[in-house]
Amino acid sequence: MENIENKNKKELKKERQEKRMTGKKIIGIVLWAVVLVAIGGVILWVLMLPKLPQSEIVSNSGIHWHPKISISINGEDVEIPANIGIGAVHSPMHTHDTDGVIHMEYGGLVRAKDILLGNFFKTWGKEFSSGGIMGKINGKDGTLKMTVNGVENSEFENYSMKDGDIINITFK
Repeated sequence: MENIENKNKKELKKERQEKRMTGKKIIGIVLWAVVLVAIGGVILWVLMLPKLPQSEIVSNSGIHWHPKISISINGEDVEIPANIGIGAVHSPMHTHDTDGVIHMEYGGLVRAKDILLGNFFKTWGKEFSSGGIMGKINGKDGTLKMTVNGVENSEFENYSMKDGDIINITFK
């Protein structure tokens, strides 16, 4: 009788162990399935992200550039103030002095649209476009012209500045 009871206990113990193993296998399979679905979802998401044309990317690792700007309206030089874009939160496009040097200090990915001359004027809080500058309207009040490194340029606010550029803007 005792042998039968021991045998039954052993069989019950074996059945419990088999059930535990089956439960662990099911949990393992479910976890692997969840991991695979998550990985597949991330891959699909990355593949569906819009691709930036290479021409739009200026740098993947940031820039530290210094173009220089000068402005003349009706023969009078306009001073570029110190500390444009400097405050509690610094703009990556800013000035330190009144020498017209624009400091462009971007980290990480930099796109052509980030370094547009028009962005500097927005940071400064001044109007500038192909239609005019600082309240002076092209045609009615005079003619707006811009040169970059001595060459006439008609991109105005849409010009993507580069390191060492000399940008002269005149209105007369």
